[in-house]
Amino acid sequence: MDSALSDPHNGSAEAGGAANGTTRPPSTPEGIALAYGSLLLMALLPIFFGALRSVRCARGKNASDMPETITSRDAARFPIIASCTLLGLYLFFKIFSQEYINLLLSMYFFVLGILALSHTISPFMNKFFPASFPNRQYQLLFTQGSGENKEGGRGSPAPGSGLTRPLCPEIINYEFDAKDLVCLGLSSIVGIWYLLRKHWIANNLFGLAFSLNGVELLHLNNVSTGCILLGGLFIYDVFWVFGTNVMVTVAKSFEAPIKLVFPQDLLEKGLEADNFAMLGLGDIVIPGIFIALLLRFDISLKKNTHTYFYTSFAAYIFGLGLTIFIMHIFKHAQPALLYLVPACIGFPVLVALAKGEVTEMFSYESSAEILPHTPRLTHFPTVSGSPASLADSMQQKLAGPRRRRPQNPSAM
Repeated sequence: MDSALSDPHNGSAEAGGAANGTTRPPSTPEGIALAYGSLLLMALLPIFFGALRSVRCARGKNASDMPETITSRDAARFPIIASCTLLGLYLFFKIFSQEYINLLLSMYFFVLGILALSHTISPFMNKFFPASFPNRQYQLLFTQGSGENKEGGRGSPAPGSGLTRPLCPEIINYEFDAKDLVCLGLSSIVGIWYLLRKHWIANNLFGLAFSLNGVELLHLNNVSTGCILLGGLFIYDVFWVFGTNVMVTVAKSFEAPIKLVFPQDLLEKGLEADNFAMLGLGDIVIPGIFIALLLRFDISLKKNTHTYFYTSFAAYIFGLGLTIFIMHIFKHAQPALLYLVPACIGFPVLVALAKGEVTEMFSYESSAEILPHTPRLTHFPTVSGSPASLADSMQQKLAGPRRRRPQNPSAM
């Protein structure tokens, strides 16, 4: 996972260009401003809309779109897993041919990108379908087990018997409709464009889709977990960018939509520009899921204000802007989380201290929300007596309805 905002031309890639015998003209101030302004805007869009969609996702009724909750244990292990993955990719690129590795990764992200982009554009595309559109429903179900364990198979209970058949572990349970198929078709066009050309626009479309889906579907269960995750990745980011050249090397060698890029020479070369500034998706998704958590916390306060969301959103703009400024001054790739983490955590905590809501903030549990579609037992009957008398009373209640008969058959 690339978590560094880097400038390949002004940074370490300049030496690589000289080694290959190619030199690039320095980027104009207008081109640099356009590139970094575009990266900042592209980073804000998936955070803002992903946070809004995370609220609807938490309240949704579709089991296939239920969020994945990150616990404190997951947050503590994530920097270690990310470090092992990053180092493994670095060793792979050093040992094996970069061409074959990127070909395999391109096919993998080709499939993931189509699914992510389809899920992203589906709510927008639904507004363009006419009411007469034949929207048939489909379900792709792939379970583990033999046919005997399936409904209607040998050994399954008869319908209406009141018995439940054994549940087969579900490997894939994907529900979709005809509108989703249209979105998949449109996303496939972008996927083929990316696979054949590796164009930076197609890369960014997939990168934005991955970021928005990550912010929408990855939920932190509380603020403490968010602090653990961001704190661990703060150390991870600083170490792998400043301590080694591993992250920058992987970011330049990894031909996959794991970063947003924008050319600094767009004004000179147009869409065929090739002097890119880049921003890793980790710098968007990781702070983004924390900002989305604060939005859900705002809603739980029921004050009709989004103070913590807007504060953290402004803190993200400040942190990323500071990252770009320092990178431009020192001409070296910067770990964006070095500046984003203190801003995204510190600003909301200061606001909570000023409002006296620190306890409420850190006691908020996102996974404990009572959602409209979640049945919960709110009334517990009182019972008394010996176990034998309770058993007799329960048998009488269960047997009671079976002895009832209609008094007048003609009234049925």
